[in-house]
Amino acid sequence: MLDTKVTISAPSAMERSAEEGDEKERVHDSSVDYKGRIPRRSATGGWRASLFIIGIEFSERLSYYGIASNLIIYLNKVLHQDLKTAAKNVNDWVGVTTVVPLVGGFLADAYVGRFWMVLISSIVYLLGLSLLTLSELVPSLKPPPCSSSTSGSSAYYTCTKSLRTHKLAFFLALYLISLGTGGHKPSLESFGADQFDDNDDDERRKKVSFFNWWYFGLCSGVVLGVTLIVYVQDYVSWGAGFGVLAATTALAIVVLGFGVPFYRYRVPQGSTLTPMVQVLVAAMAKRKLPYPSDPSELHELETVPGRRRLRHTNRMRFLDKAAIVDQEALESSPAAANKGCHHLWRMATVTQVEETKQLLSMVPIWLCTLTFGVCISQGQTFFIKQGNLTNRYLTPHFQIPPASLLAFSASTMIIFVSFYDRLLVPFLRSLTGLDRGITVLQRIGTGMAICIATMTAAALAEKKRRDSDHVISVIWLVPQFVLLGVADVFTLVGLQEYFYDQVPDSMRSLGIAFYLSVVGVSSFISSLLITVVDSVTGRGGRKSWFGVDLNSSRLDYFYWLLAGLCAMNLCLYVLVARKYVYKTVERVQRGAVGDAIDEGGGGGRELRVIA
Repeated sequence: MLDTKVTISAPSAMERSAEEGDEKERVHDSSVDYKGRIPRRSATGGWRASLFIIGIEFSERLSYYGIASNLIIYLNKVLHQDLKTAAKNVNDWVGVTTVVPLVGGFLADAYVGRFWMVLISSIVYLLGLSLLTLSELVPSLKPPPCSSSTSGSSAYYTCTKSLRTHKLAFFLALYLISLGTGGHKPSLESFGADQFDDNDDDERRKKVSFFNWWYFGLCSGVVLGVTLIVYVQDYVSWGAGFGVLAATTALAIVVLGFGVPFYRYRVPQGSTLTPMVQVLVAAMAKRKLPYPSDPSELHELETVPGRRRLRHTNRMRFLDKAAIVDQEALESSPAAANKGCHHLWRMATVTQVEETKQLLSMVPIWLCTLTFGVCISQGQTFFIKQGNLTNRYLTPHFQIPPASLLAFSASTMIIFVSFYDRLLVPFLRSLTGLDRGITVLQRIGTGMAICIATMTAAALAEKKRRDSDHVISVIWLVPQFVLLGVADVFTLVGLQEYFYDQVPDSMRSLGIAFYLSVVGVSSFISSLLITVVDSVTGRGGRKSWFGVDLNSSRLDYFYWLLAGLCAMNLCLYVLVARKYVYKTVERVQRGAVGDAIDEGGGGGRELRVIA
């Protein structure tokens, strides 16, 4: 009989080191590469992938602001709408464009995937821009020009209403662009942030910078949109300006395709709202059960598929009942107990409960930012109309288009984002020990305070314009545009970080949509506020604050009203923000639970949990 011995040797130190190195090279954050494999850190994601995405955002913002910044001028000059109607139409379009992302973000997270949503919505965006271009280039769709006549030394202009077919084509194109933005905007930004692994310290710090440089690329697109594109629209033709935007978007779709091998993709996990509803149903069904003496007795899985585990908190304790293990129910159903099965609508995990708590706690913050959104919406409407009545000549033969005044805000953003990321954050980090320098809610609140100064500067500039016996220089409007840019860097970038970080991992496109909805809902509120103020101030035969044109309006009073609302809202925001509890995730490393990462509160504090 042949006696054989099999000797199994332990792996050498070199082999163990190679295995650990290979494990570290893999990205274990539920993402996959373009072939469906676990991504390699050196070949995917990071700045190599996100630069493609920032470039695409540059193109989208170029197109959006090339339209939005000059839209009130187009409606006024080409469609011959009065000031109130034009401002309302702009606010309505901006509102729809920034609320539709709630649907697009949900579909991207739940069913379509972020990359495919970006691709599909970019094609819809291109269709809208192409139709917009055709509405100006096709002779049968072109609006009739105004005819002029003279009487003595005075000139008179007779303007007929725009052709019905032109208005139909124009607004159809405009809302196709809204539809494209609805899928593009929330998905692209979250897709870009997905390129950084939250479980890796280095990549997590880079993600903080990503949001700042994302805004840098965004603002670069804004600058070109409100200068070069607006100049082409005003001094060449509207059709040529729209055509440039369509060509740029087509090029961006090609660039998106070039980055396919380098991206990290998140697989859709199904409806992201169903688990939240399950928590509410389960908590209500078990409302009479007593709380366990130890939170560790609440139901939790060792690993949560497609997401990271969240640490238990003591807020909204009623929802904890959804995770209570109902022993009586298990004893009454031995088969279910033996299999470890719990009905989804009767049992939730601690992570599901904490995600639901997190979403509910974000509602007050969202509400407190709406007043800020109302204020910044004036930048694309009344600020532009103010600029239209100032002396905008840089030379005797060159005049700045009124919509190009937004370049002051965008340029300020570009400069200040660089200053904030490279100088201010490291300085504040050295003082506070937080990765972000200050907490994300402190950043948002700082921008809200600056917004009060913005409205104050706008009111003073409008008072100066009204009281002056000559046309004032456009320089008087520069402070309000610059302050608007600084406020945006603090609050809008902060809101992007806040909603991306604080929502559940499976809802991050929807998180960006929540941020966009602040701007969208605020635009609707702005339209409603204009209507209410116009009605109230015009009662009893009095002169309304909003006339047919700017000279017959009292825009300075409206700005003072907004400044006061901002001040009261800031006080409320401070009270809400002080009570806010940031999401804390448990970092999983090779099957073990490691440190808990405090997200949003700066990312610098780590809370030790059982390893």
